[in-house]
Amino acid sequence: MSPDVLDGFFRATQYDTIFAVAVGCLVGLIVGMIPGLTISTGIIIVLPLTFVLEPEISIALLLGLYVSGMTGGSFSAILLNIPGTPSATATAIDGNPMAKGGEAGRALGIAITASFVGGLFSFLCLFFISPILADVALQFKSPDLFSLMIFGLTIICSFAAKSLVKGLLAAVIGLAVVTIGQDPMMGTQRFTFGQVNLTAGIHFLTALIGLFAIPQLVDNFADIIKGTDEGNTTKIKSVFPKIADLKQMRLPVAIGSPIGSFLGILPGAGGPIAAFISYDYSKKLSKNPEEYGNGSPQGIAAPESANNAVTGGALIPMMTLGIPGDPVTAILIAALLIHGLIPGPLLFVENGEFAYGVIFSFFWANIFNIIIALVGLRFLVKVLIIPKTLLMPSIAILCVIGSYALRNNFFDVYVMFSFGLLGIIMRWLDMPTVPLLLAMVLGRQIEEYLRVSLIASKNDITIFFTSPFSLFFLCLAAASVFWSFWAEHRSKQEQKQQT
Repeated sequence: MSPDVLDGFFRATQYDTIFAVAVGCLVGLIVGMIPGLTISTGIIIVLPLTFVLEPEISIALLLGLYVSGMTGGSFSAILLNIPGTPSATATAIDGNPMAKGGEAGRALGIAITASFVGGLFSFLCLFFISPILADVALQFKSPDLFSLMIFGLTIICSFAAKSLVKGLLAAVIGLAVVTIGQDPMMGTQRFTFGQVNLTAGIHFLTALIGLFAIPQLVDNFADIIKGTDEGNTTKIKSVFPKIADLKQMRLPVAIGSPIGSFLGILPGAGGPIAAFISYDYSKKLSKNPEEYGNGSPQGIAAPESANNAVTGGALIPMMTLGIPGDPVTAILIAALLIHGLIPGPLLFVENGEFAYGVIFSFFWANIFNIIIALVGLRFLVKVLIIPKTLLMPSIAILCVIGSYALRNNFFDVYVMFSFGLLGIIMRWLDMPTVPLLLAMVLGRQIEEYLRVSLIASKNDITIFFTSPFSLFFLCLAAASVFWSFWAEHRSKQEQKQQT
């Protein structure tokens, strides 16, 4: 074993470094739970405090916040049906029904365990095969990334099972929202209608809070007015997953962990895409796909293992090539530069012990994430027994604060309420909101990669079919669409036979 590996391990196991990781994990869980307060925002708030700390301690603190922030997002998604992070949107699909069914502790335990396994798998990738995976990801050009985004967009078919027309309409609305703001290539304004606040476009998290939080708040306030609010009196019977749950988690975790690690390497892919792709393919490969959406443990395990696996995957290009895999790793690069350390291949040559210290700090972050989350779980689920007359106004205030804090602009609060109204209308029309959110996540990247590819090929669309990677992703996209239609047809045939 290399001396740098041993030195890095001892650096990461120092008392002050371990303490920094633990504090980061605690802060990350809280930040992840609060709707609108992103992991990136939490790290930016904490970053100035690290200027006076040693580099190892600083990065350990930020890594703890990064890892636990992903897990914390699932807490509010499961308990309140309001995702704390974008990637937790997929977790809410099955997590909240379980909580409403009196199994909040079980759902949270599954989410925490799956997050730990996904994070541990990405650590192994980071430690053992990071150079290989980074080399493969670097070979992806704009046509390949465009096809990957199209592959992610095909998941809309799976979430529009009730009505494909309504699902596609929701996706079109999402793509239309993405066009608001500046043209990514020319820099000109589009659909801003002279409103300066729309120049930067609609922030995804503002829309996320509005679409999920406002309709939920309206429903709960309606229950209070009607007097039908019985309160959340769910009792936690078991915190740790049962043996049966662990057996059910094997397949979705085996799907989510590698998908999350791989997509984490790709710049711009991130947690939401990994979570939805993992959820989608876990559902397709499940023996009981009809349980998804109604409180399936597998529907929680797949996205949770994927979004935490993204963290280690995103660190791979950052550590080995100096390329950020997501916004958080971009901030981590800035933190390294502040301390006079340049991420990239030379980091392992000139500061090998520090580089491996960062890797082992990531390992400890996953360890403390599961410990702190499980220990504090019984305190966190007490949110369920708080009367809605107190809980709902508090959540409304946090949503307003979170929307404002994203860009320190009160206009975003109006946007949040506007999307809340849209969410209420979509709920009345029985339209799925997930396709809209997914289109907003992927829309801008799809446009950028498409236009860059066409400019490079002089408008020759065959560029998307001559690249092996691009052709591979397009074939997967076609297979995903075909599978969805086939599964829907099979479901209708089974219903006819039963009737």
